Amino acid sequence: MILDGRSADALAQAAAALQGGALVAFPTETVYGLGADASDDAAVALVFSAKGRPSNHPLIVHVDDTARGAAGVAHFAAEVPDYAHALMSAFWPGPLTLILPRRPGIGGAAAGGQESIGLRCPYHPVAQALLHACRALGVMGLAGPSANQFGRVSPTTAAHVQGEFGADLLILDGGACVVGIESTIVDCTRGAPVLLRPGAIHIAQLTAVAGRPVLPDQPVAGQMPAPRASGTLLAHYAPRATLRLMDGRAMQAALDMLGADVKAAVQQGPVIAIYARTQLRSRSSGVLQRRMPDDAAATAQQLFAVLRSFDDQGVKLIWVETPPAGPEWDGVRDRLQRAAAAA
Repeated sequence: MILDGRSADALAQAAAALQGGALVAFPTETVYGLGADASDDAAVALVFSAKGRPSNHPLIVHVDDTARGAAGVAHFAAEVPDYAHALMSAFWPGPLTLILPRRPGIGGAAAGGQESIGLRCPYHPVAQALLHACRALGVMGLAGPSANQFGRVSPTTAAHVQGEFGADLLILDGGACVVGIESTIVDCTRGAPVLLRPGAIHIAQLTAVAGRPVLPDQPVAGQMPAPRASGTLLAHYAPRATLRLMDGRAMQAALDMLGADVKAAVQQGPVIAIYARTQLRSRSSGVLQRRMPDDAAATAQQLFAVLRSFDDQGVKLIWVETPPAGPEWDGVRDRLQRAAAAA
């Protein structure tokens, strides 16, 4: 059931459910999360089961904003490098996850069994209210992967979550997510900061704060291998329809070649959906078009909702114009490349 996340009664009900080992979906600024007490291995197992997610694929743990997550970080992390402290000070609360050495015996299931753990302090007011209510009950952090079936399009509204899991799951409604794609992930376990997943905070911003270069995720001789991290599989974030990336010229050429096959298929509904910045010409009623914003942040905010809407309209193919070059587009480009790889 969907409850108003601004309601004190709903927050208390959700916190009590989480303390009792149940699952609760909650909003963050990035996407909606499927929450469980990160220190309760049995509750975390329910997350993996509900999502159909492999149990060795780690979850991100969300902590409250008291002293920029200090209590939660101290509970789950064995150590915090100086550059990680700098990143927390600059970007927490916010859409940044840090991979840190994990305290032995704490959060093992949420970490997918590895010796590191991903921590994030979200800024969404409903998420923070829930995290504060949970900490008052002794729950120090919430494991919260995206509230959708594993590998599929992430949810950015409460209705998206209900469409994935039905009416039995308790869902706190906090409105549409304002960032719209998952957090940037930085690995802080290898002696230098390494970018594992791009997001709204890009590598130049991270480097300026860390006081040292934030490295791309590439194998380095003598360096520890990268830990597994959320959302870094080759194929991920996939709609039901087949997604293809192409430039505007290729899209127009493909539209010009559409013929009788598409016209005949229109009787069953639209066949192709297009999400592009380039203005394209098509006379076929079997083609849906949605304009992609010129701004990277605006595109990120609506991206998953647009892909879900195309799926809801029953299209077979989704054509997306390749994002422009530039670090501000890295997060959108990453999600689209992984969605296309699932085809």
